[in-house]
Amino acid sequence: MDEAPEPVAMPRGLRLLQGLVIVLMITMIAGLVALVTLLVIRLPDVTPPAPLPETIALPDGTRATAFTQAGDWYAVVTAADEILIFDRETGALRQRIAVETDR
Repeated sequence: MDEAPEPVAMPRGLRLLQGLVIVLMITMIAGLVALVTLLVIRLPDVTPPAPLPETIALPDGTRATAFTQAGDWYAVVTAADEILIFDRETGALRQRIAVETDR
């Protein structure tokens, strides 16, 4: 029981493969650390979204179905298949776009 088996030397090709696997593991760990570091550095710099308007004055008889916004305007899609684009600062209707459908 006191006799331990003698270590057997690995073949040369197997030693090379073991070295390549170790290099791959180190490369993957370094890439993961770099990716997490970039996410931590870049994510706090995200600009906050534009604030939602307090109220939206739609023309009489229109019913809103969707809303989207950009830097200086916001748009409302109506049930009558129109897109109404409003100015963000004044709330005035800038543009009215009729959407053609195949119905």
